[in-house]
Amino acid sequence: MSMITSPWPYLPVMERLLLALGLGLFVGLERERRGKEAGLRTFGFAGLLGGLGGLSGEYYALLSIILLGLLIIFLNLQALQAHENAELTTSAALLVTGFAGVLSGQGHTLTPTAVAVMTTALLAWKRPMAGFSIGLSEVELRSAILLAILAFVIYPALPTGTIDPWGAIAPREAWVTVILIAGIGFINYILWKIYGDRGVELTGFLGGLVNSSVAVRELATRVGETQGQMITAAYRGSLLAIGAMVLRNAVLLAILAPRALASSILAFLLMFVASIALAFRHRQSPASTNPATPTDAPLLNLRSPFSLWSVLKFGLVLVVIQAAGVLAQSMLGQVGVYVTSFIGGLFSSSSAVAAAATLAAKGTIPVYVAGICAVIASITSVVINVPLVLSAHQRQLTMQFAWAVTIITVLGIAGALVQAMLLPNLFQFPMSLLTPSI
Repeated sequence: MSMITSPWPYLPVMERLLLALGLGLFVGLERERRGKEAGLRTFGFAGLLGGLGGLSGEYYALLSIILLGLLIIFLNLQALQAHENAELTTSAALLVTGFAGVLSGQGHTLTPTAVAVMTTALLAWKRPMAGFSIGLSEVELRSAILLAILAFVIYPALPTGTIDPWGAIAPREAWVTVILIAGIGFINYILWKIYGDRGVELTGFLGGLVNSSVAVRELATRVGETQGQMITAAYRGSLLAIGAMVLRNAVLLAILAPRALASSILAFLLMFVASIALAFRHRQSPASTNPATPTDAPLLNLRSPFSLWSVLKFGLVLVVIQAAGVLAQSMLGQVGVYVTSFIGGLFSSSSAVAAAATLAAKGTIPVYVAGICAVIASITSVVINVPLVLSAHQRQLTMQFAWAVTIITVLGIAGALVQAMLLPNLFQFPMSLLTPSI
């Protein structure tokens, strides 16, 4: 284990050491701001020590981590002798910073930088994460565990390929879609729990990402409870919930079948822009806003979208829509697939979009048909919100919302027709660049 005596190239060595030092200072800046014993300089030295170890070879890299560990032990012993709590979080951050320095010394750039950014984020987001974990219910915790079980235990045990004579049911592919949709819904639910009380706009939008119909119904109920004092706020929040639903379906289509999104992106874009524009067109000025109720964020009664029952129900709906789509296509052609998407959109637009995208990815239906199916399911989900607003028993809200839904629907249909008839190759050329030539 002799020291390397060959001369090192100056510029590469300095670049690696400066990166290691910079990452250490970046993490240490957060600790310094919080008044910790190990602050800016300590973390800078930790990153620099790791960088020197990474430059000198694997034995010296290991030695630098050991020395850093001894420093951490000394710092914690000093804290305990002063009758203070051990700095476990700071100690873990020091170790991670040392490893990031080692990677920097070995010539890596992106990985240690990403590690330093994530470490700083975890340190800086202590209060929001602690508040969220304290407010996490037992049901929501079980939902997160269930997500891991479905992804890493059940999925590998499922058979590959189709299991029916028509080639419509592929358990493993369907399960991936179920996990994807449930995971997206659970993440959106977490975001709603953290930020959902910041205002009507954010509440409606995040609620729409989870379930737009529930969000619209809850906002309409709040209007009835306040005897019409939240009409403008509920109208705005409901349209933002619809825009969030359209955005979610477009992202889902992009993940499962990007070429299908390319054939329907004009319709999705028009519907999303119309929802946002119509919502903020009726934004109240501060002078005309009633401070008693309209500015209060409504409390939406949203439940965690990830439970065993919801997963099984979504999986069943997805498989039924897929099988019905295959059978409808064989019996009625493309019209049958469109009808299936319309019916599926009445129950779950995300299920209908996922089913169409999965069929397109397998080559069962053309990609442009899947794109139109996704638009049909999304428009259906938009229209069924109108009866939900009737529960508010406010004619002004119902009329405003019905006109807005009509505009969004017409623009969605027009966008799909224009792209299908006049611009059949819109955005198709960039997608072809992703296909390797043989």
